[in-house]
Amino acid sequence: MTENAENSKKTSLQRSAEKLTEEIQSMANYKSLYAEIQKLVASTAVKREDFKNTLLEALKSNGLETEIRNTVFHWVRSQGSLSTATEISMEEVDLTYLKKAQIQWERRIQKSLNSTCNELNVPLARIRPNADREEFAEKWNELSTYDIDLSQYRPLYAPKDFLDVLFSIRNPAFKKHSDELNWEFSHIQIRVKTLTQLRRVYLELAKGMSLLGVNPDMPSSENFGNLEEERIFIGEKVLKTNHAPIAQQFLKRGAPRALRGSLWSLVLGSTVKQNDIEYYEELKNMVLQYDIVIDKLIIKDVQLTARNDDQYFVFEDVLYKTMLCFSRDSEVLAPVTTDRSAGGQVIHAVLQGKPATLENTLVFPPSGVIPFHGFTMYATPFCYLYDDPCAMYYTFRAFYLRYWFRLHTVSSHEQGIVALCLLFERLLQCHEPLLWIHFRNIHIQPVRIVFKWIMRGFSGHLPPEQLLCLWDLILAYDSLEIIPLLAVTILSFRKENLMQVNNQQSVEAVLADLSSLKVVPLLQLALLRE
Repeated sequence: MTENAENSKKTSLQRSAEKLTEEIQSMANYKSLYAEIQKLVASTAVKREDFKNTLLEALKSNGLETEIRNTVFHWVRSQGSLSTATEISMEEVDLTYLKKAQIQWERRIQKSLNSTCNELNVPLARIRPNADREEFAEKWNELSTYDIDLSQYRPLYAPKDFLDVLFSIRNPAFKKHSDELNWEFSHIQIRVKTLTQLRRVYLELAKGMSLLGVNPDMPSSENFGNLEEERIFIGEKVLKTNHAPIAQQFLKRGAPRALRGSLWSLVLGSTVKQNDIEYYEELKNMVLQYDIVIDKLIIKDVQLTARNDDQYFVFEDVLYKTMLCFSRDSEVLAPVTTDRSAGGQVIHAVLQGKPATLENTLVFPPSGVIPFHGFTMYATPFCYLYDDPCAMYYTFRAFYLRYWFRLHTVSSHEQGIVALCLLFERLLQCHEPLLWIHFRNIHIQPVRIVFKWIMRGFSGHLPPEQLLCLWDLILAYDSLEIIPLLAVTILSFRKENLMQVNNQQSVEAVLADLSSLKVVPLLQLALLRE
């Protein structure tokens, strides 16, 4: 029996190794990593007569061993926790209707986009006229001064439109009366965690450990002036190791402001290398070369959101650059459209005034992502972390591909928006039953109140420092479940006031200002209490 188990383990490890060997070759850093290893092998540090040992020693002293370990870590993350449990539930329950809903939703967005183009008599894509290209290039670092009339443009959809789509989804196996209001997502059979299970995940929070984000002057357990000094000291040592798993573990107790950007880049594998700088320049050149209707939607969205936000208006110029480059990034397309939770529908646009040949046809937009009202807010907090637009771009992109695209995609994924809404409802119903009943009595669906928080990951709703503390936790635990947990906690915190109002406008007024909230203490309270 033991021998069989051992053989099975070896076979499993071999399969994983083969899969890793194959898939690592398609990872972004493979070429540069392989080139560095080749250089090392050809150097005098590696001896032919003792090839294996001298190579391992050289890899270690050169820092390439850590680079390889980080690459494996990022590969494992891409395979791991964000999908495992859902695959089990998918085998048990037929959730294909969710994928159909996503396909229909994508078609609806595309139809809306085409209608916008027809109404405004503008093409989906064209070669940018020379004069416009020159002006764009000249104003690249101050695109807020780029003069363009966008008065006729409107966002294709807003979070409330997407929520209506989610509410319209019905499980074919679920019987309901025709006049019954779609009150909740409970008919959708996706596994979500209980509060007890969340406590086991967010152990550092649930145990009441000393965390940054509570009180920076909290006494240190070592010989430091306070906790923040201690965390800075340890954080610098973590960054010196250049080891992503250690950085991820470190984030569980909070990131010092000065180190946060470097820690996030390390965990996400988005540290900028020379080939990244070159690719970023290519994206910029594509923006200058092609004029696509998405550009107008992006500029409009920045104007409607970040420009009108006291915390982010100063970053308007860098946000234009970031979002415009993102729209041209074909490396975003594959992960988003091939993810099993996505519909995979893309538009193919022929450049205006060009023959309908293959070379004049492009996937539209090249990233495959069509922005909605508030899409820019996924990028705004990164402005506080990086001075270099290129560094900001790659970490934003990595964060989006790991987490944010799930927040505007209908899917059966346990980290998808449907599951997060379901988790919110279950937690509220179980742990704040009086509040849940109150909402039912006044005919307000609780998820309608918090959906904009969840879909944006609280960006634009929490002050930047508190938001970054929340996003530290998303990265640290590699999970979006902290978002609905925080949403429930905020309702619980404002429960007394919420119980005294009886219409949606008043409920929203009670929850309009979150500027005084401290994220980490609130989450600790939620996870500590029985």
